[in-house]
Amino acid sequence: MALIPIYWWNKEVHNFRISQDKFSKQPWAQGVILLLCVAVAMLLANLPFTREAYHSFLHTEFTIHLASPGGSIDWYFPRGMTVEKFINDILMVIFFFTVGLEIKREVVCGELSSFKKAILPVIAAFGGVVMPALIFTLVNHGTLASSGWGIPTATDIAFAVGILSILGDRVPISLKVFLTALAIADDLIAILVVAIFYGGNINLLLLGVALLVIAFVWLEKRLGEKRIAFYIIPAIIVWFLFYYSGIHATMTGVAIALLIPMEARYNKAKFHRRARILYEGLMESEATSPDEFPNGPQRYYLRRLSGLTKRSIPPSYRLEHLLNPWVNFLIMPIFALANAGVEITDLSYFNVFSMDAVLGSVGMGIFLGLVLGKPIGITLASWIAIKCKVGEMPAKATWAMLFAVACLGGIGFTMSIFVDTLSFAGPDVDPAVTAHLRDAGKIAVLLGSLCSGIIGSALISLVHRLQTRR
Repeated sequence: MALIPIYWWNKEVHNFRISQDKFSKQPWAQGVILLLCVAVAMLLANLPFTREAYHSFLHTEFTIHLASPGGSIDWYFPRGMTVEKFINDILMVIFFFTVGLEIKREVVCGELSSFKKAILPVIAAFGGVVMPALIFTLVNHGTLASSGWGIPTATDIAFAVGILSILGDRVPISLKVFLTALAIADDLIAILVVAIFYGGNINLLLLGVALLVIAFVWLEKRLGEKRIAFYIIPAIIVWFLFYYSGIHATMTGVAIALLIPMEARYNKAKFHRRARILYEGLMESEATSPDEFPNGPQRYYLRRLSGLTKRSIPPSYRLEHLLNPWVNFLIMPIFALANAGVEITDLSYFNVFSMDAVLGSVGMGIFLGLVLGKPIGITLASWIAIKCKVGEMPAKATWAMLFAVACLGGIGFTMSIFVDTLSFAGPDVDPAVTAHLRDAGKIAVLLGSLCSGIIGSALISLVHRLQTRR
């Protein structure tokens, strides 16, 4: 009788795992989890009994401290690391590494693999970066907030593509591909913006050593090295060099990702030849113990076959497949928990149209940049490219639907919050002012992203309804 509840328990666990797998494969799943993490972070940052613990935990020192009794040794490694910086400077390296792998895949064999495929979304992405930055600068020119122009320039691919998947066949497939490619190009531009404009004071010596290490990785790639360890170990070295040189350490992920080989160790002919030999050995070894599977010799051949298939998949694909679940369902939720928790001390945070002569208006610049700048910039750049016959209009798309889809480009979230965490600091800026501007910026990012998602979804449904009535 005891077997019955055990059977049902195992069945429930099995069904739970199947449901879990189905959920994780939904394109909107990551967005749902991120929204929940944003809500939890806001609660933790504002509830009286969690507020102090939440902020103190994020600012807890997270470093190795070596000290001798006489004081001759007093060494921190890495210096200045806190829990918050660990999330933003180390865990986010893995996120940027995965983004770099995705960008490389799209450039080599995906939606950005040819000039004709890539040119329209790339031009549209530039328009979607320039227009929000211009709006933000016009609003905040000459104020302390002016350095935050990069915040409204990014598009969160997870939320944007997730909303498109929920809308289903209301959006032509060509426009789904267009927005995906645009978001990928947008990520690359945002990465360059962070690397160039949001680093610290540059230590040229350490930067030069880092570039030499990267050049060494490029050389070993050219020589045909395809073992992952020969890329990960230099990546760790480059991270430390970037961290102490003033270049934002997350750029390590992108730099190394673009050098990971997309060619497998074994080509098609070599795979077939070795697989045939191993399969024949597997079949012949069955005679030793016909009633047992796998027997000793068969386990040997199965291990060899497993290694063969692994080496026949390019390292870039293997790493992307391995890291994606961890990035989507662990690293990004942790990032949201750590960075979306804004302590609301007064209602001025929500007044995105407030203006201060010294501080400027972070909220107005970000909100208008995301809600207006993104769709206008994307649509205008696309119109210029198509009218100049540089790009082609996506199949079965209209200008009304393209503008509606472009509104979803205003969902900044992840990258916008990340740039916000790097903005407004300076030697002459009061840290309290920096913290206030960053908190106001995060609120504006959340409001602007929410409004962009709602407006884009509503416009897509409206345009689809009008087009089906014709």
